[in-house]
Amino acid sequence: MHGAVKLLIGLGVVGGLLVGADRVAVGLAEDQAADAVVSSGWLATKPDVDIADFPFLTSAVAGELDKVTLTSDGMTVTDGKERVTVHAFRADLADVKFTDSYRGVTVGRGGGQGVVDYKDVSKFLVGGGLIGLEYAGPGMVKAAMPGGSIEGKLHSEGNEVVVDGLQLTGMASKLNGLAADRLKPQRFRLTGLPNGLALAEAVPEQGGVRLRFTLAPGTALGH
Repeated sequence: MHGAVKLLIGLGVVGGLLVGADRVAVGLAEDQAADAVVSSGWLATKPDVDIADFPFLTSAVAGELDKVTLTSDGMTVTDGKERVTVHAFRADLADVKFTDSYRGVTVGRGGGQGVVDYKDVSKFLVGGGLIGLEYAGPGMVKAAMPGGSIEGKLHSEGNEVVVDGLQLTGMASKLNGLAADRLKPQRFRLTGLPNGLALAEAVPEQGGVRLRFTLAPGTALGH
């Protein structure tokens, strides 16, 4: 009996040590991967990396992981003139291959998303009359003006964010026929996106415009 108890205790200790070693190894790998993402220029600031595979060491031997998540508040997008922050950016990556001590990262498939504040979206639309952009309901945005507001639909077309279907509301609606120039569709193109990312969707929400991205298969995030 005592021998069996000692064996069980010994196995528990060994198991704990193995789990501890696995967690240390995954922590080191996450840090190396985060550095690789920055050094390759994919993100400007070091992201948090979460490797979901467990046990990690088994996947590490194979050199491929099932699921990796990157999160960062340091991603930015630009229209070629203004540059703004994408808040709470998250990239969900699958079939991730690591090489060169986790300095090389290649993604089989994945996507990402984050939110741009309305004040920053307004920067891209300067000159179009849509200053002080706000949420106006599902798929809709508005900008206040004397006597009412300008409302329109916000969506994406390729890597462009478009606001169209613009109409004056409130007392200002009487001027719809006279304000055709101000009611033309407004758009801006996102340029210089991280390697492999393409805009898939732009959705107005209460807290800003949510941008969803697709990631091209085989995208390299490290060198």
